Amino acid sequence: MIIVKLMGGLGNQMFQYALARKLSLLHDVSLKFDVSQFEARKIRKYSLNHFNVIENFAAEDDIVRIKGLEPISFRKIAEKILPYYKRSYICERNCNFDLNILRSPENVYLNGFWQSEYYFEDVKDILLREFTIKTKQDSVNEQISALIKSVNGVSLHIRRTDYVTDANVSQFHGTCDLSYYERAVKIIAREVLSPHFFVFSDDIAWAKKNLRLKYPTEFISHNDSTKDFEDLRLMSECDHHIIANSTFSWWGAWLNKKDDKIVIAPDRWFNDERVNTKDLIPNKWIRV
Repeated sequence: MIIVKLMGGLGNQMFQYALARKLSLLHDVSLKFDVSQFEARKIRKYSLNHFNVIENFAAEDDIVRIKGLEPISFRKIAEKILPYYKRSYICERNCNFDLNILRSPENVYLNGFWQSEYYFEDVKDILLREFTIKTKQDSVNEQISALIKSVNGVSLHIRRTDYVTDANVSQFHGTCDLSYYERAVKIIAREVLSPHFFVFSDDIAWAKKNLRLKYPTEFISHNDSTKDFEDLRLMSECDHHIIANSTFSWWGAWLNKKDDKIVIAPDRWFNDERVNTKDLIPNKWIRV
C-alpha cells in the first residue's frame, strides 16, 4: 500500500498524487490519501475530488501501520539499518529529483512535495486521463473555452496573495516581477502569430492595473477559489503558456497535450537562492 500525505494547494496535491500513483503502478498495490493535514490546519482544502483520480482515503490504522509507529522500537532499528528510501516512512530530503524514491518498498508513507516530472513522466498518459475534470464546463467557462480554441491562446498566470501578504512566504518564494512577464511576452510574440492572451491570477485587479499588453487580452475572473480547477482546465486548453513560480500554472502548462506548445517559466523559482530547482522545469520549457 502507498499512502501519500496531501498538503498545500491544488498544484502541490497533484505532484503528490503523481508520484504516489507512479509507485502504486510500479508495485501494483493500492494508493491511499492522508488528508489529516487539511483537517488539522484548516488553511487549504483537499482538492483532488474534482478529478478522475484513484480516490481512496487512509484510515488511521493504515497510517499507523505503514509509518511503522508501532512498535516504536522496530522503527528505531529500521532507521539505523535501512537506507532512507527503503524505510516505510519517507520524508523528502530536498527539492531535487531523487531516483532512489522510485526504489522505495511497496508499503510506504510519503511525506513531501515531489515537484519534478522525472518521478512520473513515464506514466504521463495515465495521469493525463486521471487529471481530467469530472464535471462539464458551465456556460461561462464553455464560452471562454470556445474562444481559447478559436485563437492562438496563451495563458499568463500571475501569483500573488500570500506571496505578497505573508512576510515569511514572501521572503522564501517571492513573486515574478513585471519585467519577467514583459520578456516572456516578447518571446511568445516572436514565435506565435497573432497571440491572444488569457490572464489568470489570484489578484486579477492588480493584473488589470499593471499588465500592459499590445495584444488581445482576456482577464479571467469569474472562477473563484472554489473553482480553481476550472481555471486549470482553461489554462490547459491554451496553445502556449507563461507560468508564474507556482505549481498551479505549472500543471496548467503540463496538462496541455500539444507537442508544439511553448512554455515560459521563471528561471528563479524561489527567493532563497540556496534552493536548487533544476529538476522542476521540464527540459523543453524556456526559463527566463
